[in-house]
Amino acid sequence: GSFELGFFRPGDSRYYYIGIWYRRLNPQTVVWVANRDKPLDGADANLRISQVLTTQHTFLPGAKLGYDKRTQRKQVLVSWKNWNDPAPGLFSLEIDPKHAQFVIKWNRTKEYWATGSRDGQQFGLVPEMRLNYIYNYSYIDNENESYFTYSLYDSKITSRLIMDISGQIKQLTWLDDSSVWNLFWTQPRKSCEVYAKCGAFGVCDEANATCNCLSGFKPRSDRQWNSNDYSGGCVRDQKVQCNAITEDTDNSWITSIMRVPASQDTNITAGKASQCRSACFYTCSCTAYTYDGSGNCSIWAGDLYNLQQLSKNEIVRTIFVKLGSPEDQTKARKSMKLKAIFSSITALMFLLIGSFSYIYYRRRMAKKSDRSKGTQGAHISHWHKAEGEAKVLMNENSDEAIDIPYFHLETILAATDNFSNANKLRQGGFGPVYKGIFPGEKEIAVKTLSSQSGQGIDEFKNEVTLIAKLQHRNLVRLLGYCINATEQILLYEYMPNKSLDTFIFDGTLCHLLDWKKRYDIILGIARGLSYLHHDSRLRIIHRDLKTSNILLDEEMNPKISDFGLARIVEGKVTEANTKKIVGTYGYMSPEYALDGLFSIKSDVFSFGVVVLEIISGRRNTGFYQSEEALNLLGYAWKLWTEKAETQLIEKSLLESCNRSEAIKCINIALLCVQEDPNHRPNMSDVILMLGGEGTNLPTPNRPAFVIRTHASSTSSSSSDKKYIVSNNQVTITVEEGR
Repeated sequence: GSFELGFFRPGDSRYYYIGIWYRRLNPQTVVWVANRDKPLDGADANLRISQVLTTQHTFLPGAKLGYDKRTQRKQVLVSWKNWNDPAPGLFSLEIDPKHAQFVIKWNRTKEYWATGSRDGQQFGLVPEMRLNYIYNYSYIDNENESYFTYSLYDSKITSRLIMDISGQIKQLTWLDDSSVWNLFWTQPRKSCEVYAKCGAFGVCDEANATCNCLSGFKPRSDRQWNSNDYSGGCVRDQKVQCNAITEDTDNSWITSIMRVPASQDTNITAGKASQCRSACFYTCSCTAYTYDGSGNCSIWAGDLYNLQQLSKNEIVRTIFVKLGSPEDQTKARKSMKLKAIFSSITALMFLLIGSFSYIYYRRRMAKKSDRSKGTQGAHISHWHKAEGEAKVLMNENSDEAIDIPYFHLETILAATDNFSNANKLRQGGFGPVYKGIFPGEKEIAVKTLSSQSGQGIDEFKNEVTLIAKLQHRNLVRLLGYCINATEQILLYEYMPNKSLDTFIFDGTLCHLLDWKKRYDIILGIARGLSYLHHDSRLRIIHRDLKTSNILLDEEMNPKISDFGLARIVEGKVTEANTKKIVGTYGYMSPEYALDGLFSIKSDVFSFGVVVLEIISGRRNTGFYQSEEALNLLGYAWKLWTEKAETQLIEKSLLESCNRSEAIKCINIALLCVQEDPNHRPNMSDVILMLGGEGTNLPTPNRPAFVIRTHASSTSSSSSDKKYIVSNNQVTITVEEGR
């Protein structure tokens, strides 16, 4: 069987529980607990179970979640209290029979998210349920019961839906190859939409996926806060002593501009802001107030929940939060200022001493090695103090600089030997890439942006700001940047094996990539793209995915690079359009190349092309077959329809590769390059397909491809399409009217 029952201890808990978990999965994943709120303490404890219909946090395929109209009983999913305690937690998912939808509640009372009403068998606000190759979701409503259930098209897939301790419902699937649970979808998608996500007086910051305390407040528990458990919230540095406050001064309040809680306790009419302020100040239970300038005064009592940092272009709302007594606050502020001044002076002294010492050391080394004049005095600086230069990368709506180290040009010249040809790694889409060596034999990759590349300061800022916020094992890591009057430079982690195209299109080097390595590369690229589309705090469309933008580390792990053309799309938006069509011939989806429509499905198309190139060792811009010259997509489709797809596999792989696995990858690639973007799978679907047996994959429709009627060779050629492309693997960034 798939499950087993027994005693277990979650995490580092000292208590024992009776539960059911997956028999073959490691680490242990518990799906049912008999004694959630009655743990056993010790080996000789006694437990009597009189009822096993306890609420659980896991919803398995084939189960029901809904409402029994005869008994008036609901099936409810309730989160664990924390990872070490399966007792019922704060969050629950249950049916709302009146509106035929499901809702998530905090503390079983505060409803903060709903699925929306039914749209056929799915729900309106859960788009992941539509066009799904993996799950069959159903909603049943008859005279006896109303319930939601789901099943899997492929019974070999292991999946579960949980009410997570984060306050989000999550659909997860098990990946056998990496022994991890893959997040297929989650709702609500934004963590800040979870009620009381940051606890009392905590401010949720969606952009940085974290919580902060209001100024004048501190975490209730530093231990919980440091472990990213923010549910305890924040408390005032100084308690409010109502009887001690006799004078309303500026020290009595902290002012913050943010999204405030939707439900205030009291609404009163006040002709002036001062009247609203006085009403709160002289009411002991009042915690905070807002005044809209039109006579509406909103007052909150007790703890404040659901404060959110403002997102871009959001309407400004100022909230005034009451602090402790003025005398205590003044003393605390003075003490904090003195500490800050002393700490700053001490830190500055250490910085100056360290900097001068390092500069002296570098100058001595430069003289000894007779370096050119341009490299003398070179030093590494991790400061953001180069005024005119660092300001270029300031956020547009704040004075906060991007948290990426700034390097002086002299430092980079010294590291690359004045950009010598001997250190040149490759020619990127926006300029050459060089190898550099910093002191301590630290190797880096230096990307310089040429004036002919078409990438201006906007694309440069775009690449820096995007990669600074992304962390994933299959995305290249940015180490720093440099800007001056003539140079725009990015510093990346060094990839000793260069780019993927270096291997797969070289008759000698291609033998170094056996089938297992190629399959792992395909899976790694898929994970990186899935992170960009679904799992990162920003939804990002790359727009220039190609083999030359896939870098390989020392272990041949793939890392997606070159984010100069990437675009952020807000919230649940998955597509946009542009008049500036940029990209590389053969990798651009037809709807983007012809109409300027780009979406996450545009990246999926590019991924499919890359997979076909990895399997075949052929460039997508070549033309194949003597009778009718087909590009790679057309050639792959022809072989697929003739059931001769194994002819697409590179000859050096035929003997060693897992043929069924290779055919599965060809099938997935053809699904990705279908002409209609609505028919292409999401990258989360792709990961699941790659991890499964591949016996029940959908049949692909015809892709978009080019037939060349008079072909004399298999080299690249231009197309009659009315869009700007590159047929030499270099990215084009020229604006064209449509």
